[in-house]
Amino acid sequence: MAIRRALAAHTTLTLAYVDEDGPQACAVLYATGGATASSSPAPDRAPDSAHGHRPDLGSGPALYFVTATTTRHGRALAEPDARVAFTVQRDGQEWGELTGIQGQGRCRILAGAERAAGWRVYTERFPFVEQSDRLRDALERTTLWELRPDWLRLIDNGQGFGHKEEWQRPEGQPLS
Repeated sequence: MAIRRALAAHTTLTLAYVDEDGPQACAVLYATGGATASSSPAPDRAPDSAHGHRPDLGSGPALYFVTATTTRHGRALAEPDARVAFTVQRDGQEWGELTGIQGQGRCRILAGAERAAGWRVYTERFPFVEQSDRLRDALERTTLWELRPDWLRLIDNGQGFGHKEEWQRPEGQPLS
């Protein structure tokens, strides 16, 4: 699926949130994985509108990133019912080939077996973490987060100016 491929093709997302001091954004390295497929097979894309398509992503992708709860964004994300918006794109793109992801969702701290599974996804994406004792030790002591999008939009001007594909978590679908 085009949205999954676009998420897998990048490693940095800009995460936006709001706290008591107002809106803010930060960049984090992320790895994607851990999504489950929907119970019934569906085509890669089902028509959404004249402006785009709605692919079947099942319960949606999971994005994993590391950040301390002592950072401004860590404190904001740890708040109950905190919502985030984010973008993923490569720098330096030409207008006619611009490709990127916009999304909204929720973050949660992982612990225990969920953290271990998320950590495997993260270190498979960033093997240099495991190769450096100093970096691995520092990041293992840092909070691992899971971002579960509930809405995603792929912009892909390479398929035509303004081409969009959107996905939305089905109503009542749990985040994990």
